[in-house]
Amino acid sequence: MFRVGIGYDMHRLAEGYPLVLGGVTVPHPMGLEGHSDADVLIHAIMDALLGAMSHPDIGQLFPDNDPRYEDISSLELLGEVVRIMSENNYQLINMDSVIIAQQPKLAPHISAMKENLARVLDVDSGDINIKATTNEGLDAMGREEGIAAQAVTMLRKLSDCLYD
Repeated sequence: MFRVGIGYDMHRLAEGYPLVLGGVTVPHPMGLEGHSDADVLIHAIMDALLGAMSHPDIGQLFPDNDPRYEDISSLELLGEVVRIMSENNYQLINMDSVIIAQQPKLAPHISAMKENLARVLDVDSGDINIKATTNEGLDAMGREEGIAAQAVTMLRKLSDCLYD
């Protein structure tokens, strides 16, 4: 059985925060404001994975009023989602995503993002796709007020029994 999930996240850009996307700290004068490291790409991916499994979203699993998650790396939270996938016999087939940001240019960082994600998701980096786009100066992303990400995942439900 195959299951598809979608995820979306957006955070406001603000001074005094690092810009972390896909577990990579990207040089930029502003970063994403949030309780954790505010990594919108990983947050969108986690919600896509959880959605494909019909599980609660990351806001319910990792609430922003819980001090355990303050400044936590989203790679660590993704590891927890991978544990949930394993416990429920799901395997990631592939993931496609897009980061929406007017600035900075993200192309030089995408390879490192893919490697980070492949390591935590325990898949080949070829099973992961990350694209970056701008909103051509339109809306909050275009005005450089925030950064957003969308992700789609496909999971396969593994058999609970070795011999069907």
